[in-house]
Amino acid sequence: MFVKMIMPFVPFRVHFLVALAVIFSAAGFLLVAMAYFEWMAILGVVITSASCGIGEATFLGYSSKFNKNVVSTWSSGGGAAGVIGSLSYAALTEFKFSPSESMLVMLIFPFIEAISFWVLLRKPQRAAASAITGALIEDQKPLIGFAQKFAYARTLVEYMMPLGLVFFFEYFINQGLFELVLFKNIFLDKSSQYRWLNVAYRIGEFVARSSVNLFQFPKIWLMVVFQFMNLVYFFTEVTFNYTPSVWITFTIVVWEGLLGGGAYVNTFYRMSHEIPPVRLQFAMSTVVQADAYGIALAGFLAIPVHNAICSLPVAERAIEW
Repeated sequence: MFVKMIMPFVPFRVHFLVALAVIFSAAGFLLVAMAYFEWMAILGVVITSASCGIGEATFLGYSSKFNKNVVSTWSSGGGAAGVIGSLSYAALTEFKFSPSESMLVMLIFPFIEAISFWVLLRKPQRAAASAITGALIEDQKPLIGFAQKFAYARTLVEYMMPLGLVFFFEYFINQGLFELVLFKNIFLDKSSQYRWLNVAYRIGEFVARSSVNLFQFPKIWLMVVFQFMNLVYFFTEVTFNYTPSVWITFTIVVWEGLLGGGAYVNTFYRMSHEIPPVRLQFAMSTVVQADAYGIALAGFLAIPVHNAICSLPVAERAIEW
């Protein structure tokens, strides 16, 4: 969250920021894999999260220099990363890799990130960028100074509020309730259930993030309502254990991912069409903060709620199939 707050105002060039994201990502994996103390694992998570914040704000802002369809492909790639990350970790642990060994295997991803940006990615044409700048030179004036940027950022709240709320509800589920979902005597043990629930969520998110060129849904506030209903379901489920089948829960998790991914991609797709090109890079790197606020707040609140639920008597599932 802190990284995303400052990213729209940092003066560094994109190549430096991408290098920082790659280095932080690799360092985070190494710290978690080789953690001999709890603080090392926590520091690794923090550094990896900072890498994610730097990369997301940098790449999303950089996408404004390309064709507008790049927003949808960027979003689809982000969804695919979630599926690949969660699926590969779940698969490695199922194949009896230790968590530390799995983290070391994951070091291939910072390397792929570097190759993708500096070798595979076609750089935006300067001529096209100059033409856009020349045509909209008047739109540059409000964004010259820090104070003007801050003032403009406040006008972006209409995009940030619903996106932040969707992410708050879904990450409250993911960080405070997922690990309390338990179906006994099925083909997955408790730890595996948690990992595969995350995979199901990521699959739903990936599908939604990849759908915007086929289907647009600009009413993000409706997604907020649906995501809140998911939160109510999971809160009551982990308290009373009333769902008869794990497959019902998996289906709802996929739906949760569809809402999160849909809110994300439709927000930035709208922005790419509604905001003047010369302001778009700053606007996108600002609005991307919204999910960080929602996720951070959900993380803080999930801790006491999790502990309170754990203190309740364990409810037995009356029907299970």
